[in-house]
Order: sequence, then structure tokens, then C-alpha cells
Amino acid sequence: MARQLVVVALLAAAYLAALCIVVVAAPPPPPPPPPASSFRVLTPQGRLNAETNNCGKRKCVNVKCDSRCPDQCFLLCPSCKTLCMCDFYPGISCGDPRFTGGDGNNFYFHGKKDKNFCILSDIGIHVNAHFIGTRNHNTSRDFTWIQTLGIRFANHRLFVGAKRTIKWNKDIDRLELALDDETIDVPARLGARWESLVVPGLTITRTADTNGVRMQLKGVFDIMAIAVPVTKEDSRVHNYGVTDDDIMAHLDIGFRFQGLTDDVHGVLGQTYRPDYVNKLSVRASNPIMGGVASYVSSDIFATDCAVARFARHGGIPVVMDKLK
Repeated sequence: MARQLVVVALLAAAYLAALCIVVVAAPPPPPPPPPASSFRVLTPQGRLNAETNNCGKRKCVNVKCDSRCPDQCFLLCPSCKTLCMCDFYPGISCGDPRFTGGDGNNFYFHGKKDKNFCILSDIGIHVNAHFIGTRNHNTSRDFTWIQTLGIRFANHRLFVGAKRTIKWNKDIDRLELALDDETIDVPARLGARWESLVVPGLTITRTADTNGVRMQLKGVFDIMAIAVPVTKEDSRVHNYGVTDDDIMAHLDIGFRFQGLTDDVHGVLGQTYRPDYVNKLSVRASNPIMGGVASYVSSDIFATDCAVARFARHGGIPVVMDKLK
């Protein structure tokens, strides 16, 4: 009897050990992004000092942005830590487009220069991006960056883009903004705010004196856009081949969406689906998402990509209800 009890105990221990191995082997879920109220945008104009109280009851002394993003970064409260936007939360596109998906994993989508691609498409919202780029003849692909976004919602079209630039001056605003083909003029001043008289809940706020905005539509999206150049040093290190007549001014973008359906799609959009399975090699240093043909759109506002979901089954009335 004692021998049987020992055998049972050993079997139970082995079973529990196996369970532990399974649990340890499973990758942890990505951490949730910090709530919007827990950060503020930090710029050279708003650099903190000992007399400034910027994190509630906590004073953040001598805080500055990292050298990788000297002109604008996020200050997290109450920790007083700073992060570059490109390291911040799921829903990011930076540089030679490196995305952070809704599942928390990073991947690259190179697309093709001078083409438009469906970044996210759902019943009530559609986001396209126009890619610019260069071709280095020592490689088999274009180096690309996102220059403009075309955002469709309800019966409206919101545009944001970085103007073509020969010489970069951070004190000159290179952003273009428009709603339904009407230019949006937001004063070049940190904190300046524009509010739509046509679309309830749509606001645009300057996150820096120049080249940074936060576009918010209540209940639908919260999008950060920063116009940045490709520097000569970046071009030298990565062999981008950027020339003196165009420094490839582009957008670094932070996306947050509310109310997405389970059917959402697009380069980034599919990573928010509950049934999304990441088939990329997450161990690779540069995992690349293919399937370019599925995401090509004919225009910055076109909804004709193969995975388009916009305005299906009464999607426009649904969004209109959110805007009331």
C-alpha cells in the first residue's frame, strides 16, 4: 500500500511539473498601454525644472527627453520616466515603417514607395497611409516612410501629412491638416487647440510649437502625429540613399482606437482582432509582414483595398450615432 501511495505521489508531482512547464513556456500577454491621463507630452519648450509640478503631487526635477527623440517625448506619471513615442504603446508606426501591433508585437511593413496602403479598416473607420521612399541599388526593396494619412469616418475625410522638405528646421511647421478638403489652421503654439464646428467631438491639439499634433474623435480614435526628417546620419548608417533635394520628411504616428469590431482588418488593424494569429517570426530582429497586394488602395482616401471593411452593414450610421 505504501509503495502504491509513493507511485501515486510521484505521478501527481510529474503531472504538476508538466503543468508548470506549460505555464512557464507560454509567452506573457503584452502589458496594457498606460491610460491617456497618465502621461503628458514633453518638449524643449516645456522642459521641467525643480519649480514645476507636472505629475500630480510629484515634482519631476531635471527631466528631459532621450537623445533618440530630443524634440518631443512622453513623460509618464507619477514615475517621471520619459519614453520616445516609438517605444510607447501598441498602435505605433515609426521610421521605415516599424509597427507595434495591437497584440504587442513589433513588425515591419515596407510596402512600396509612392503607393497607398490600408492601415486599418473597420465598419466605421478606414485609415490609409501614403508611402514615400528611396531605392538603394544594393538592396532588393524600397526604403519607405509614411508621409500622409487619410482617415475616413462617417461621411468625413481627415487628412494629415508632412510636407516635402529640402532642408529641415525644427522651428518651421511642416504639417498639413485638412477636413473634407478644407485646410485646418492650428496656431503654431504648444497647447493650441482646434475644435470642429462640423464634427462634434473632433479636436486637434498642438503637442509642440511645430510639427506635432494630437487628433482626437471622441469614442473613435486618438492619433498622435509628429513630422520628422531622415537625418544624414540615419541615411549614412542605414544606406538609405537620401539626397540633398529631399530629406524624406515623414510621420511618426501613435494610434489608439475605440469601439473596433472583431472584423477589423488592414496592416495594423488585423492585429486587434480577437482571432488574430501572429505568423511572423517574433524571434527575428526584423519580422516583416508581407501580403502587400491585399492592402493596396488606389487613393489616400480610397476604400478599395482587398481587406476593406468600411461602411459595411450600416457602419456610417453607427459612427454618426457616436458623434451626436
